[in-house]
Amino acid sequence: MSSWQSYILRFAQRGFRALSGRFTGLDVAKERSNAAVAEKMFKPSASVQYSSATANGVPAEWIIPIGFYTERVVLYVHGGAFYSGTLAGARAIAGEIALAGKARALTVDYRLTPEHPFPAALDDTRIAYEWLLASGISPDSIVLVGDSAGGTLVLALLVQLRDQGKPLPRSAVCLSPTTDLTLSGDTWTLNARKDLLLDPEKIRAAIGLYLQSTDPRTPLASPLYADLHALPPLLILVGSDERLLSDATRFATKAQAAGVMVTLEIWDQMQHGWHIIAAFLPEGRRAIARIGEFIE
Repeated sequence: MSSWQSYILRFAQRGFRALSGRFTGLDVAKERSNAAVAEKMFKPSASVQYSSATANGVPAEWIIPIGFYTERVVLYVHGGAFYSGTLAGARAIAGEIALAGKARALTVDYRLTPEHPFPAALDDTRIAYEWLLASGISPDSIVLVGDSAGGTLVLALLVQLRDQGKPLPRSAVCLSPTTDLTLSGDTWTLNARKDLLLDPEKIRAAIGLYLQSTDPRTPLASPLYADLHALPPLLILVGSDERLLSDATRFATKAQAAGVMVTLEIWDQMQHGWHIIAAFLPEGRRAIARIGEFIE
């Protein structure tokens, strides 16, 4: 049964959607400004400490639970449709995941589009992962976690590492990943009334900035089109009301057919990014606890 908080949230989201009006173009500067305001609503936990890092030239941040040390590391890759997202914005969710998984977390400030189109974000994510390995951290102690566009980058990184013959991490968690940048999944239409957050025209515009002239079916851009054999165990969480539902289900089906251990969880009546507002939403707290169980 959905919490009363989720009903309040959906009511507010419907009101915001009604007031938003028709999409008339993607203003990246405005979107980033709005995201910066929203970030201030999510306070980092007092149970973790933060320190800046540079992963072979890529800005990053360590998030470490206070009071215990562990070899386990979460490499957290934030979302933001490839054009927004910051280290500060990732602190709250990455910190909660680090606490739940009893792990240190490293967040990555990968380059954003349109200034740095594909594959810059993927390159930076790979560099950060390789930096962890070069630091002496065993790949068996690393779990990749990504939300939304970050989930896309996590899956693409797994494919790239495997193809390059490099050590793969222990496992990976993807929260509502966009696995098909053609947006051809059926729930982009079927969930049009249920999804109160994702505007397909806005997402197409963001994808256009990210890909530029790259074919959206390029496997490292859209992991659904990749050969998925020999990937590590995956946990994929997605909301039943999301337009991205079919991105998750189709990827899970294809990965399972390729012999990958995949746990797919479809959370009833949840909207995109519900885990990020765990401070308000009980379902968000349960999702983070579930991620922690998987990491452990």
